Amino acid sequence: MRLIWILLWSYLLAHNILTGNNIQKIEIAGFAQGTTYHITYYAADSVVKKHQVDSILQVIDNSMSLYKPGSCINRFNQSATGIEIDSHFVNVINKSAEVWKQSGGVFDITVQPLVKAWGFGAENVKKYPGKRAVKKLLKCVGTGNLSLAGNFLSKTKPCVTVDVNGIAQGYSVDVIAGFLKKRHISSYIVEIGGEIITEGKKPDGSKMKIGVEAPGNYENEAPVIQKIITLENAAVTTSGSYRKFHESKGKKFSHTIDATTGFPIQNEMISVTVIAKDAMTADAYDNVLMALGVKKGLEFVEAREDMAAYFIYKTNEGKIADTASSRFAPLIIE
Repeated sequence: MRLIWILLWSYLLAHNILTGNNIQKIEIAGFAQGTTYHITYYAADSVVKKHQVDSILQVIDNSMSLYKPGSCINRFNQSATGIEIDSHFVNVINKSAEVWKQSGGVFDITVQPLVKAWGFGAENVKKYPGKRAVKKLLKCVGTGNLSLAGNFLSKTKPCVTVDVNGIAQGYSVDVIAGFLKKRHISSYIVEIGGEIITEGKKPDGSKMKIGVEAPGNYENEAPVIQKIITLENAAVTTSGSYRKFHESKGKKFSHTIDATTGFPIQNEMISVTVIAKDAMTADAYDNVLMALGVKKGLEFVEAREDMAAYFIYKTNEGKIADTASSRFAPLIIE
């Protein structure tokens, strides 16, 4: 889901070169992975170019995009026992397995057959699955069916397939951030499709400011800025039910699939924003917290020192409410 990235540049001088240190604000924007990206960094020269960023994102797409017929992930999904995968895919598989274990199976990239059946994959569907079809598909679900030895990813059954859309965009943000660091850039913000990571402060010494998106009145209005937070050397991502959903017989259901039941999650959650040390971690766990709901989600995140979260949800009375974890609340400035 999308965060609106707000940097409130009015706090800076309205010049390309800031006073006294010859540091420039350099901006790059483009389109990749089915969405937009924006990069802002501060340096004496434009040491990172748009074509370099596009090239990196293209490589990642060739690895893990379900929309590219010859991608590594599609070749794995079409294989009977598994294939050798590239380093990007290896990194995401390892992290996915870690989150699967730590979430008690809530996060599971092998839900791809169910994601596809419910119409949230690369292809549209004309009919949603019934209980019998879901039960059959569940036999192909479970990260325990995957095994990674070196760079060979194997599966226990031909029907086991993976969908890393719930983590790969966060990973892409981290990869671009790593590229900036290799170019000795120490002050930047990278955003892809609303997934964000920041490093350092602005040249005037102030922290980056990020706008957390809320869904208006949830039913009809366009998203609005709910909170503004300050961020330094951290990532922030958002998952929500109000942008990506389907409707059947007057009932909405979100893209988050329960790997244990095979059906879309239907709870009080509207969105959850997660702050973590890297975007891949935040991206994975915003899905976990969406599935857990407010009460269990807050308990989960409060038990961890490596993340913070902000929840927007619907009360039993139908009103929209919000709450933040103890480590998130101090970051809110508006």
